[in-house]
Amino acid sequence: MTGHPRAFYGVTLDSPLMLGTAQYPSPAVLQAAFQASGASVATVSLRREGGQGQAFWQMIRALGVHVLPNTAGCHSAREAITTARMARELFETDWIKLEVIGHADTLQPDPFGLLEAAQVLAAEGFAVFPYTTEDQVLAQRLVDAGCQVLMPWGAPIGSGLGLNNRYGLKTLRAAFPDIPMVIDAGLGLPSHAAQAMEMGFDAVLLNTAVAQAGDPAAMARAFALAAQAGQIAHGADPMDPRDMAAPSTPVLGKAWL
Repeated sequence: MTGHPRAFYGVTLDSPLMLGTAQYPSPAVLQAAFQASGASVATVSLRREGGQGQAFWQMIRALGVHVLPNTAGCHSAREAITTARMARELFETDWIKLEVIGHADTLQPDPFGLLEAAQVLAAEGFAVFPYTTEDQVLAQRLVDAGCQVLMPWGAPIGSGLGLNNRYGLKTLRAAFPDIPMVIDAGLGLPSHAAQAMEMGFDAVLLNTAVAQAGDPAAMARAFALAAQAGQIAHGADPMDPRDMAAPSTPVLGKAWL
């Protein structure tokens, strides 16, 4: 594959696709989707899926992928910190996808609570994957707090709108060239994943677009291929857009009549 995948807290992933584990019609469908996707990471929400018991946790472990516990459903730094500590004990991992939701309708992150929780968890040795926006000021504060990965949203969670602010995401990527970044939330089509990877992001994370598709396994496979294609395209140094037409067939040596 063209390009060199970046490591996430020292771990180089085999696939640029991260997949959520919520909203699938059945455990069997979830397993089939992961098998088809070749995803390298499974995200699990402790608060929203914790009532499913040990059988669910055993199934997640059996997927054979990296587990990224999630503080989804937390609306304060205190909630998120407590949930992260519980997740570390349950899953025996320092990885945590940090969500602190600040807006009920858009599920936009609360930047103040997010930064507060990130500072505490990073100081406690967590490998924090913060769900954030494309705001460069917040991004810098998170990096200063100890976050070695950033996860800007593409669009509101579950919306399927794709990359709502391409300019903001492009400038964020350019501002932090050495920080691994994952586009998280809002991707609805495989083409959205390809676009994110073409822009130089290191991975994509999605859930609803696969779990609620008519054929989750087929959609998971499509997202995997799209993410890989986008990654290869970015590594191949694609051409820049032009305002004017440029003929692909040269006229040098052409006979003029």
